[in-house]
Amino acid sequence: MKTNHYLDDDSLAKKFSISNRRYIGGKSLLVQEIKKSIPSYIEKKVFCDIFAGTGIVGSSMFEDFDSIVFNDFLYSNELIYKGFFGKGSFSNRKLVSFQDEMIAQTRSALKENYFSRNFGGRYFSKKSAKSIGFIREAIAENTFGLNKRERDIALASLVYSCDRIANTVGHYEAYRKTNFVFKEFEYRLIDPRVSTNALIYREDSNLLARKIESNVCYVDPPYNSRQYSRFYHLLETLVKWEKPKLEGVALKPPTENVSSYSTTNATSSLSDLVSSIKSDLIIVSYNNTYDSKSSSSKNKIEFDALRDIMMSKGRTKVKQISYKHFSAGNTSFADHKEFLFVTEVR
Repeated sequence: MKTNHYLDDDSLAKKFSISNRRYIGGKSLLVQEIKKSIPSYIEKKVFCDIFAGTGIVGSSMFEDFDSIVFNDFLYSNELIYKGFFGKGSFSNRKLVSFQDEMIAQTRSALKENYFSRNFGGRYFSKKSAKSIGFIREAIAENTFGLNKRERDIALASLVYSCDRIANTVGHYEAYRKTNFVFKEFEYRLIDPRVSTNALIYREDSNLLARKIESNVCYVDPPYNSRQYSRFYHLLETLVKWEKPKLEGVALKPPTENVSSYSTTNATSSLSDLVSSIKSDLIIVSYNNTYDSKSSSSKNKIEFDALRDIMMSKGRTKVKQISYKHFSAGNTSFADHKEFLFVTEVR
């Protein structure tokens, strides 16, 4: 495997925005349609993104709502919300100094570490993997004296810097073994908000729905058998940094965070969630992959079942939107449609 010392035109001074990720089911293209689906008479105090994923939808609502709820059961996603939108002050000067120090130290020869032993020569070049592991240890040891918010920002920056160059097609189910060239790792910072009105959770969505209230609740659950905790296991391992024994070709840790929405219980789970949500308006995303040739892409919840669930909650409209579906390269979706179920709760 040859290494290409590659760096695109972005300078290190250009910070990552929250949208600079490759993620299955990312909804950046639907944001405006979601906003247009909110009637003017709905109070805009609390917006809840209960399966927040990348955080794109929730982050787009800061100017419109008094507070935003972000929830996701992945450790890496929770960390990203805390890095971009968490509470607590931070020093840009200190973070840039930390970035400069990490770049300087990772340009010299580094020893093998947990990250490079497992992922070097696979998802990243050996050199890049050593740099990533070195920076992760530096954040964990915190000899630089970063406060809690600064550590979250530094670690979220590492996640984005990794994802930018990973030898994958956008998830970590496997790494490419042929026809690729390793890209060079460069540690770049994210662009966090100085002060936010964000409420951040890492909870089971069905349990959280029973605890909180909102004016608008956006629901975008998994619809197929792909477990996100397995697709993004490498980022979970990097964030948690418990250094588990990894197994299989993809180097995965022991299974955890299995979602019922990716099983045959998906319909009953969604029915329970919707009945539990305390909100004036519920917006649910749905895609039309039910007839996909790929078994892992087939929807666990059928269109008619979802419509019945939403209609039982209140007056429901269905909007159909043309949408480019994320594909790992194995599945083709012709004339892909995304649907928004918009329900005014009785």
